[in-house]
Amino acid sequence: MPTFRAVLFDFFGTLTRPVQRGEGHLSTAELLGCPPDTFVEVLDRSFYERASGRFGTVEATLRWVCEQAGVHPSVAALRAAAAARHQAVRADTRLRDEAVPTLRALRRRGLRTGVISDCTHELPTFLPELAIAPLLDVRVFSVQVGRCKPDASLYLAACARLGLPPADCLYVGDGGSQELTGAQRAGLSAVRLAAPDLTDHLVFNLDADWAGRTLESLYEVVDLVDETPSPVGAPA
Repeated sequence: MPTFRAVLFDFFGTLTRPVQRGEGHLSTAELLGCPPDTFVEVLDRSFYERASGRFGTVEATLRWVCEQAGVHPSVAALRAAAAARHQAVRADTRLRDEAVPTLRALRRRGLRTGVISDCTHELPTFLPELAIAPLLDVRVFSVQVGRCKPDASLYLAACARLGLPPADCLYVGDGGSQELTGAQRAGLSAVRLAAPDLTDHLVFNLDADWAGRTLESLYEVVDLVDETPSPVGAPA
């Protein structure tokens, strides 16, 4: 029998390949009349505010970013930039080859699955188009909850939607946003995905001192749930 009844995944860098900002983000800055370097600097330092939905809609958020850069785009420019940003984030998102097979294997074993992601407005819009969408029982997005990891409310929201206690759930993530220690504090077990390609991943507030179990591939999640029950949070 599997140790767990559900496995919850981080999205960016876990179910996806490493993320870096592509050229589409430069186009977004140009549409806003904002210097690209300044635009990226404001995006970086405001990630958690934006990912918690603090500034409202996509357009309102971009307006705030522009104000920090000292530019004031028109309403039309904001609309065009919002569409460009959606396309840019979508273009940066590439699922790992093992994402779909791993989710399918877990569901064949009777486990529930879900995503908990720190994200801005774009991901909730395009995730339904991705191949993993029909394989997820729950989706919890920080921009909708109004909190970011490691806040316990995101993990507990996912567990509540599944109708399961946190102790029955395993969380898998690359460690950004101190998500692993956050999951443990919320009562879940946690493992870190440390795939070799993640050295090039855009990540904030990394769980750098994680001493728990580490996996190198999503396929290992299936092996883990097939194991005899053991303390998953313990060092490998």
